[in-house]
Amino acid sequence: MHRWGSEDSPAPGRQERGGRTAGGPASTGRPPVRWRFPWELCLLLSAIAVLAFTAVGRAPDGPPQPAGPHANGTVEQGARSEPPADPLPASRPLSVSVPAIHVDGPLMDLALQDDGRLAAPPENDRNLAGWWAGGPTPGAKGTAIIAGHVDIPSGPAVFYNLGALKPGMTIDVARADQRTAHFTIDTIDVYDADNFPDDKVYGDTGRPELRLITCGGGFDKQLQRYQGNVVVTAHLTQG
Repeated sequence: MHRWGSEDSPAPGRQERGGRTAGGPASTGRPPVRWRFPWELCLLLSAIAVLAFTAVGRAPDGPPQPAGPHANGTVEQGARSEPPADPLPASRPLSVSVPAIHVDGPLMDLALQDDGRLAAPPENDRNLAGWWAGGPTPGAKGTAIIAGHVDIPSGPAVFYNLGALKPGMTIDVARADQRTAHFTIDTIDVYDADNFPDDKVYGDTGRPELRLITCGGGFDKQLQRYQGNVVVTAHLTQG
């Protein structure tokens, strides 16, 4: 159900703007690709999901989408009453929890495919998400990326309700150093697949931030695919 790849984005190890080099876990550069699933897989899985829902006698209503002024890619600003916390040392994330939408699932490492796009988690585990292992770890300085399916052939997946989140809600990431990075949500946006703002989503703001990303933007029944991506932006408030 997804496409996450930008053919004009820099590959790992290639020099980025400002002299930064993308690379290992401590990297603070933006991801070499935007987190958008390949449309071929999006089309295939979406069609299978539609058939699966229909087989049990009900048609899918589709995942919730951000509402209001940010529904077309503009930002709904959340109250930034929670001050940013100091960065944590780099440490591999183990799981992500989003209490408001009852998400509590393990994380796997995600790397680049041969075509330069970020690989997606397997579509046979509805509760599994992944983090971009070539970028900052959640809680460290920079922008960390966690992405997951909105649905899989058997039904809704880990980030199905991502679009229902609101500013001020929280995200927790458990890490290998036995610390938990606590984030507060600032914005929830939806972007068209053909106008995805790489720099805005992945840019380093100088503080520890997190992005949760999945497919969204409405489902095109004719093309049998989602039309864009839901992006949740959050900043570290406790570590």
